[in-house]
Amino acid sequence: MGCGDLFFSLLITFSAALITYNILISANAPLKQELPGPSSRSSLLVDPIIKMPFERSSSGKKRLFHTAVTASDSVYNTWQCRVMYYWYKKHKDGPNSEMGGFTRILHSGKPDKFMEEIPTFIAQPLPSGMDQSIDDLKPLEPDHIIVKPIPNLSKGGLGAAFPFFYIEPKKYESVLRKYFPEDKGPITTIDPIGNSPVIVGKESLKKIAPTWMNISLAMKKDPETDKAFGWVLEMYAYAVSSALHGVGNILYKDFMIQPPWDTEVGKKFIIHYTYGCDYDMKGKLTYGKIGEWRFDKRSYDNVAPPRNLPLPPPGVPDSVVTLVKMVNEATSNIPNWGS
Repeated sequence: MGCGDLFFSLLITFSAALITYNILISANAPLKQELPGPSSRSSLLVDPIIKMPFERSSSGKKRLFHTAVTASDSVYNTWQCRVMYYWYKKHKDGPNSEMGGFTRILHSGKPDKFMEEIPTFIAQPLPSGMDQSIDDLKPLEPDHIIVKPIPNLSKGGLGAAFPFFYIEPKKYESVLRKYFPEDKGPITTIDPIGNSPVIVGKESLKKIAPTWMNISLAMKKDPETDKAFGWVLEMYAYAVSSALHGVGNILYKDFMIQPPWDTEVGKKFIIHYTYGCDYDMKGKLTYGKIGEWRFDKRSYDNVAPPRNLPLPPPGVPDSVVTLVKMVNEATSNIPNWGS
């Protein structure tokens, strides 16, 4: 079976989860197929690695990973996917890149008019009625821009993931023990991660994905858990599922930034534009209040942003300026933008 066959067998499993976010899928497949159980990997008993050097395999060959982004066919998701794919192509063959192929997992169940522009796999939605309990979950968007070529940050059987400050397993231990019993290990086994960005072995993700779906549904049906986790429920579900299958992660703080709170791009690889950026004309942040200048993806839920968005006023941080410039470059070069 070729690499393409292996990848698409993974996608069929993953698409059943119907969870809208980005996954970076590594070409590594280090783990054996097995059911969840106590992990024999002792490294999970200590805090995960925070940083790691850029390393190639011992043979000197690139360890390519496949980039997958899941999305609906809404205008909102589609323009973000188009911008993301533009920058993926721009950096794919750049210095130190180990970026392989790219697939948009379209979970509308039917083709759209961007099939020729973006490599796409059509996933079928969950069976009617099965998704009722998660209908009111806040959908998570493909709102990531690749800033520079990404090497394969996974290493030694570990995935690579961004540590989110608001994913706090120790704080919510009493809730999480419903899904991660004490016999599975200490609560610190659960990494403070979400499902994006993540670089994870294909075989590992094949095991994680069904568990992720089932735990997401179970968490949503439980009032205590639903109240505790809210819009990050699916992120907790992924972290728990990863831990149940013994898949640990290198916590890579330089994986991405989130403007406006992160002000410098620096050595980061991804800009995650989940927050609105509001400033007055003196460059002062007015978060929580619509600014005289603003960029907020939510302003473009029914229509794609126009070309040549106005740049921020002087004094606005580099991260926000870079974000808007990159959106503008993409929209200026993508054919039939706004169609």
